[in-house]
Amino acid sequence: MKRKQKQVALIGLGNFGGSLCKEFSELGTEVLAVDTNPDKVDEYSSIATHTILADSTDEGVLKALGVRNFDLVVVSLGDDIQSSILTTLVLKEIGVQTVWTKAQSKYHRKVLEKIGADRVIHPERDIARRLAHHVVSEKILDYIELSKDHSILEMVATKKVDNQTLMDIDVRAKYGCNIVGIKREEQILISPSADEVIQEGDILIVIGSNEDLNRFEEKGL
Repeated sequence: MKRKQKQVALIGLGNFGGSLCKEFSELGTEVLAVDTNPDKVDEYSSIATHTILADSTDEGVLKALGVRNFDLVVVSLGDDIQSSILTTLVLKEIGVQTVWTKAQSKYHRKVLEKIGADRVIHPERDIARRLAHHVVSEKILDYIELSKDHSILEMVATKKVDNQTLMDIDVRAKYGCNIVGIKREEQILISPSADEVIQEGDILIVIGSNEDLNRFEEKGL
């Protein structure tokens, strides 16, 4: 059965919004791109499905664009925090189901959460955290924050666990986290079985609380 084409509205075509526009378009997503800068609207007119020059803080404009029917609306308005907050507020008030908004600061994030943003994106902070984890530990290749207390890490299997099965190292019982995948050369094993043998250099995809993940990294590998 053919998968239904997703519809996404992007409000703001700066670096982050513009990059999203290109990625969504390459994935075959229908994209409505909105910006107040005519040069940006012109630049992305050949990339997005539709581009509109408009003020996103105007409730009448957003209603006329029909964004309430889109699967997702992403608000990425650069340093214009006031417009970001007003746009998010209007989107939720007119009944948009899912709104993701890019935040510039902790204060901005708190306000967005209070007015109903379904997800607050902080790309600079997230990239900084991922880089910091990678620099601090040679075992950690990547880091994805799921919540304040839980994450997914990609960890390199060391000699300590070479030729042991997942049952042997028993990560769940000993450390409280779970190995949900293993990357090995060009292969990715999803939900590996308990008798899967780990090889030194394998990349283990591990999910759990930050505390449990730290214990596993320090003592298990």
